[in-house]
Amino acid sequence: MAAFNLSPSGPPTFILNGIPGLEAAHIWISIPFSTFYIISLVGNFMILFVVSKEQTLHTPMFLLLCMLALTDISMTTCVMPKALCISWFRSKHITVDGCLTQMFFLHTVSATQSAVLVTMAFDRYVAICHPLRYATILSNTRIAKLGLVGLIRAVLLILPLPLLLWRLPFCAIRVIPHTYCEHLAVVKISCGDTTVNRMYDLVITFVIIGLDLTLISLSYGLIVRAVLRISSKKAHRKALNTCTAHICVMLMTYTPILFSVLTHSFGQGIPAHVHILLANLYLLVPPMLNPIIYGLKTKELRDKLGKYTCRM
Repeated sequence: MAAFNLSPSGPPTFILNGIPGLEAAHIWISIPFSTFYIISLVGNFMILFVVSKEQTLHTPMFLLLCMLALTDISMTTCVMPKALCISWFRSKHITVDGCLTQMFFLHTVSATQSAVLVTMAFDRYVAICHPLRYATILSNTRIAKLGLVGLIRAVLLILPLPLLLWRLPFCAIRVIPHTYCEHLAVVKISCGDTTVNRMYDLVITFVIIGLDLTLISLSYGLIVRAVLRISSKKAHRKALNTCTAHICVMLMTYTPILFSVLTHSFGQGIPAHVHILLANLYLLVPPMLNPIIYGLKTKELRDKLGKYTCRM
């Protein structure tokens, strides 16, 4: 079979085939997808707007919420416009540069979001276990620096992914059975030796997800231990209530990521359309629900959102 390298002389495009096996239903699937996307944008931009306007919300916790909102907006916007074009206009072609760029930004934002979630877990640990030292340990400046470190870590770890793909030969049939350029989905259509690519994917999965989940689990383990030492039931409820929203968000974020990674590696028996649907829902559902969860569970934010909503 003919093959080509990802170079200027090679064919300039890949074909994103959407959800394999459900091509006839693409237009119907796009209705909930576009709805979720719009709700996600409105909710996250609302959080950014309210926090920026309210001086009382200029605290580390709400700065972290803004970082999470930015990653949610970026992650969905990396993917959804092209995915909806596939469904609405049958616009399946994507340039090689466009594909690798989408892959880089998508995985970079995802890795940055994981770092934000670790920082949020640390923020809750300090707030509950060391409340008197909270202001000295965490400030807006320190949170911003931690966010920058998370972004730099993400860029350094993700940048090799497109660079390693660039050296691979690809078969003449260059159809990607996906709605976006996920790294392993592109690796699978290569005709060359992809051992290095797959090994590096496992390494960054372990470094990002494995390390971050360990740190998050450690933070919440220490929080639970501290809460159990509190004798007051009211204090118990208050401490746990502050963590509920964060735990929900982390479960929604990491569960589908782990499922996707395991499916690519060991899930040959899972139908392709199930995997692709879940991969898209992972990019849509958490960003849509995050503003709702924090809006309901965080009293300060709920009150301010109510104030601006009533003015509309």
